Amino acid sequence: MQPSNRYLPPAIVVIIMASCFGMASAAPKEHLESTPQQVFDGMRQSFQANKAKGVHARYQWELSGPQGGQWWIDVNDGTYKMGKGKIDNPSVTFITSDADWVAMSNGKLKGTWAFMTGRLKVRGSQAVARKLNEIFP
Repeated sequence: MQPSNRYLPPAIVVIIMASCFGMASAAPKEHLESTPQQVFDGMRQSFQANKAKGVHARYQWELSGPQGGQWWIDVNDGTYKMGKGKIDNPSVTFITSDADWVAMSNGKLKGTWAFMTGRLKVRGSQAVARKLNEIFP
């Protein structure tokens, strides 16, 4: 049987891409009601240096809402820096609300669902976006 060159409707492409965004384990499960800052603090504890070897990526978050703001992570060959504010030339930018980011991080909202329904927007490299869940499981 020969492979066929089938057209995938845009909705299927979105589902395939969205399945790559787990983003559900950045903060400990016991902190189900937390702030974005607590989520980022939890990410510090889950960093996997071995998974970040050879990775050079800049992540930006733009969170709306009362506890929103901007956060960034700069991964550089097995190390990282994290802070509040904007980073120059991000590889990927995640845009969502503060409540949705916390819910995704706590496993209450699937990243796939948030992406498909427009509650999570991802700008930039999809490959770099997928790598985030490996580096910060």
